[in-house]
Amino acid sequence: MAGELNGRRVAILATDGVELVEITQPREAVEKAGAQADLVSLSTGTIQSMNADINPADKVTVDKAVTDVSADDYDALILPGGTVNPDTLRGNADAVAFVKAFVQAGKPVGAICHGPWTLVEADVVKGRTLTSVPNIRTDLRNAGATVVDEEVVCDEALVTSRTPDDLDAFCAKLVEEFAEGRHPVRQAGATA
Repeated sequence: MAGELNGRRVAILATDGVELVEITQPREAVEKAGAQADLVSLSTGTIQSMNADINPADKVTVDKAVTDVSADDYDALILPGGTVNPDTLRGNADAVAFVKAFVQAGKPVGAICHGPWTLVEADVVKGRTLTSVPNIRTDLRNAGATVVDEEVVCDEALVTSRTPDDLDAFCAKLVEEFAEGRHPVRQAGATA
């Protein structure tokens, strides 16, 4: 619904190797609902997006570097997938800290496809119910999450989906959760 996210700021955290449609469709959904969405990456400039993880797609302009922003600057976070994108992000301490700060503040976070890999690295999935692309479900379980095979799963402020085939349901749930705003903070993490 147009306007339900008026005044909200949403960060989309991504880097090279991100699946293009997993940036464009969620961004369009939150902006259509009235939010301002910034693409945040490891540095400014552009990132190389992909189609189906193997074909280079558009270069996408980065709005902010992760070192220049904080979770306090935003109301919600989107973590798109693609295999290389979250694998690179989870190896960057600033990106991981950015993600962790959203969850610790009870701010809504949406992750699709391989995007939950960054949540694992941030140590925020223990005791949570999520879905993802099948390839990383063992990683989620090993980090203490309950994993289900559904098109979209919402565990309080954490929204997850499996693949680009689920984007319509994912985007609708993102807008709904982002409109609700902060949720009570759950104890998550401390997986070992």
